[in-house]
Amino acid sequence: MPKYYGYAGRILRTNLTKNQTKVQHTEKRLITKFLGGRGFNSKRLYDEVTKDVDPLSPQNKLIFATGPLVGTAFPLGARFNVSAKSPLTGILGDSNAGGHFAAEMKFAGYDQLVIEGKSRKPVYIFIEDQEIQITDAEHLVGKDTYETTETIKNDLGDRTVQVATVGPAAENHVLYAGIFANLARPAARTGMGTVMASKNLKAVALKGTGVIEIADPRRSWKIVEEIEEETYAHPQYWPRRIMGTTRILMLADKLGFLPTRHFTSATFQHASKVSGERLAREYNVKNRACFSCIVPCSRVYVIREGEYAGLYGEGPEYEALSSFTARVGNSDLDLALKAVDLANRLGLDAITTAECIAWAMELYEKGELTRKEADGLELKWGNGEAILALIEKIALREGFGDLLANGVRRAAEKLGKGEEIAFHVKGLEIIQADPRGLKGYGLGYAVASRGADHLRSEPFVELSDDPEKGVEMFGVPEATLRLAHKGKGKLVRYFENWCAIIDCLEVCKNLAGNMELLPFNRAAEIAEAVTGFHFTEQAMFEIGERIVNLERAYLVREGIRRRDDCLPARFLKEPLPNGNSKGAIFEIEPMLDEYYAEREWNLRTGIPKAEKMRKIGLGYVVEDLKRNGVEIR
Repeated sequence: MPKYYGYAGRILRTNLTKNQTKVQHTEKRLITKFLGGRGFNSKRLYDEVTKDVDPLSPQNKLIFATGPLVGTAFPLGARFNVSAKSPLTGILGDSNAGGHFAAEMKFAGYDQLVIEGKSRKPVYIFIEDQEIQITDAEHLVGKDTYETTETIKNDLGDRTVQVATVGPAAENHVLYAGIFANLARPAARTGMGTVMASKNLKAVALKGTGVIEIADPRRSWKIVEEIEEETYAHPQYWPRRIMGTTRILMLADKLGFLPTRHFTSATFQHASKVSGERLAREYNVKNRACFSCIVPCSRVYVIREGEYAGLYGEGPEYEALSSFTARVGNSDLDLALKAVDLANRLGLDAITTAECIAWAMELYEKGELTRKEADGLELKWGNGEAILALIEKIALREGFGDLLANGVRRAAEKLGKGEEIAFHVKGLEIIQADPRGLKGYGLGYAVASRGADHLRSEPFVELSDDPEKGVEMFGVPEATLRLAHKGKGKLVRYFENWCAIIDCLEVCKNLAGNMELLPFNRAAEIAEAVTGFHFTEQAMFEIGERIVNLERAYLVREGIRRRDDCLPARFLKEPLPNGNSKGAIFEIEPMLDEYYAEREWNLRTGIPKAEKMRKIGLGYVVEDLKRNGVEIR
């Protein structure tokens, strides 16, 4: 077997239909062109999951991958990507999670797990180094994510086994069920858990005893020490350590982009009652970090009194916290923590779940949805009883919850009303930030390869509102002003390429990106020190460019065009009603023109140009698109 530093060197294929496994070698060309993690997955997904594949059929493939920095002493690397064709959107599905699962996967000896086919009965896969068992899981059917994790560890007699599992929501084919590792580390978006359950696969458990060797330990350690020093000295270190991403809630309220009561307001009068600051002060009891990380930004909380006294758990992060507070108009922090815990145990994506509930609440408040249609629930803003009831109904596909279990786009279509306030892009629900108040992020939602998503670009620099930064980075002062639209095409292209590299190395965006600890030049340095392959700053940028274009080609093959790169009408036509972004609207067309020009995509269709694709090593994709009837010039 060829030896590659920084990589486990193996890819494990498991065919559940045939009950067979096969080990392949990680290829040098895959490494040099796609680096790892998300890049590995996007390449395999494009090549092996074709246009006509039904997302819930055995022909879909569920692919886990991690990157070259995971399992080393590098302090930011602990993540994995899981990819498949999405049952929620019908296009590229992909999600990412941290914790300890990814490192264990590397220690077990695998860079990528490819799961094919469908088992005749419920099973889980147990991987211990080179021994792979496909194990009966009948006794796990119906168990929640916590119960499943506990049962598997007990079955195996090993508390150190790492488990990624699905809950009842996935088993009931809720289209936005996730995969949960370390209990509360969800790869939750785009329905990857639903794909996993459709294969009759309840969980993947890992135990590894290997090590990851690096090419140049001395150089690598020098970079690690530099990053550690910068991290501890960074002004965001203590806020992130104390509050994690929940620190964003009060900032979003202050700047006027908090999606309150389903984006009908940009501020929440009860923000301080449900804030990260209050959570840290009154609920948090300890911190927890991902493998090798020096910023323990995850927190363990305990509810000490009241109706939910005794409830404890990890997190939540900003998205889940805002989902079950501001977005649904709830000012009860205890209730929000209960909702997050329930969604985690049942295996649901908090963002999509909250959008479906908030959408129904707005219809109810407008008098367009009756109590009878909602199973007798009074869907007034902030009604905690209704919120918890709907989370369970969605996961179990009961009554009105069955309608919501297909996502907000399908719910509106089936109900025959509310389509204009179904807040999604390409079928994926919008996150907890109003794009009218963050226009770079908004453009990122519109063009992201998995639907409405901030993590494909995360252009955090626009929060600086610093025009000098815009000139320095892009030659356009407005590019880094959050309420300006000029320069956003340059901004989003740059950050999309950067985020692709971060996802390939499988490091944390909060540190590598938002704290600016791993720009392209340093990413090249650490990748070279760890792997021994020669990487330059420009090479890193081009790898990011290649991945973004390959993912776009996947969407184009599925029929996505410029018309789909849009936001719901509220953001385009209705000015923000209040807050420090009051009066802002979203100017989609000029931003798309600029973005397409930067990407060298056709301005009319949004299809990458053939010359561009060939230039970045994707000539075979051009020919594949032509065979699939795509007019690419």
